Amino acid sequence: MAAKLLDNAEKANKHVTPGNIAYYTILHMKSGRRSYGASTVDALGIGAQLNGRSRTTSFDEPVQIDDLGEAFTVNDVFSTDEEDPGQKAARKMDWEAFLTGLTAREKALVEGLLAGRNGSEIARMFGLDPSTIRYFKNRLADKILSFMGHDILAEIRRLPGWKNSLNANRERLACKNQRRN
Repeated sequence: MAAKLLDNAEKANKHVTPGNIAYYTILHMKSGRRSYGASTVDALGIGAQLNGRSRTTSFDEPVQIDDLGEAFTVNDVFSTDEEDPGQKAARKMDWEAFLTGLTAREKALVEGLLAGRNGSEIARMFGLDPSTIRYFKNRLADKILSFMGHDILAEIRRLPGWKNSLNANRERLACKNQRRN
C-alpha cells in the first residue's frame, strides 16, 4: 500500500514526506479495503472465498483432539517454541557437510564439546595441554565461520518470520490491553 502511494506521488511529481505516506497508509488500512469487493485474486477477498479458492481459519478453531480429550487450536500449533523443522533439517545437512572436512582430532574435539566436556577434560582424554585444545577450538571456530558464513551467529539466533509476526501481534494486543486498563 505504501509503495503504491509513493509511486503515485512520484508519478505526479509531488514531494511527500515519509510521515505523510505512513499516515495515509494507516488510513487505507483502517478503512478495511478487503472487507468489500469481489476480488478473486486476493486470497482474503470475498470472491476468492465464495469460489472456494481460499478460506480463512480462526486461530481458535480446533485442529485435533488428543487421546486425553484435550483439543488443540491453530493458535497452539503456531505458538510452539520449537524451532522450524525446515531450518533444523537444513542446519543438519550443513553440519554433516562441515564435519566431513574435519580431521579425526577435530571431530573428536567436536564430539567432546557436544558431550558437555570442557577443554581441560578433553585435554586429559588426549594427553594434551589445555592450551593446545584452546588452539584447536579457535581453529575450529574459524573453520565454522568460513564454512557457514560470518552471519551464522546472527542467523541461528533469529526467529522464523512467522514467529516474529505472531510475537508482534501478541505484543500489540498486550499493549492494547494495558492502555485499556
